[in-house]
Amino acid sequence: MTLVVTAVSGSLHAPGFTTVLLEGIVSRIARERDVDAEVVELSALARDIASALTGGERTAALELALERLGRSDLVVVGTPIYRGSYTGLFKSFFDLVHQDALEGVPVILAAGGGNDQHTLAIDHELRPLFAFFRALTAPVGIYARPGDYADGRIASDSLVTQIERAVEASLALVRGTVDA
Repeated sequence: MTLVVTAVSGSLHAPGFTTVLLEGIVSRIARERDVDAEVVELSALARDIASALTGGERTAALELALERLGRSDLVVVGTPIYRGSYTGLFKSFFDLVHQDALEGVPVILAAGGGNDQHTLAIDHELRPLFAFFRALTAPVGIYARPGDYADGRIASDSLVTQIERAVEASLALVRGTVDA
């Protein structure tokens, strides 16, 4: 069975560390399962999101992103942490997601920040947001620091280990699949 995996990047810039992190996670999932994967860069949808939140019509691109999210078997979310929380763009996008869209869907929580001061944002900010949606958040989050990257790729053994643990835990939560 092919898993529909949607990764959502809350970064305000693309490409960047968040994209590298999400692509690394999706790549790790693809080593275990056949996947139909897509990374949704919210920075490309920023104007569409703002318009939809302020009463404008939803664009075709925004509708496609929301529809894709709603039919996902597994979701991976990633955001830079600014001032202790996810980006406003990330929150604005999820304000447009129907409250039942992620019910029972496994979600891998990932974030990045300049230092360890923000590591708790995964548990104090991201986990409650996805609890609202009744999603199944993996018990292991992924937190990356600038030193975890080199030459535009993941270069830290500790980050690779975090990814391995989160993917393993998340794949165990995916319904209707059989381990390979």
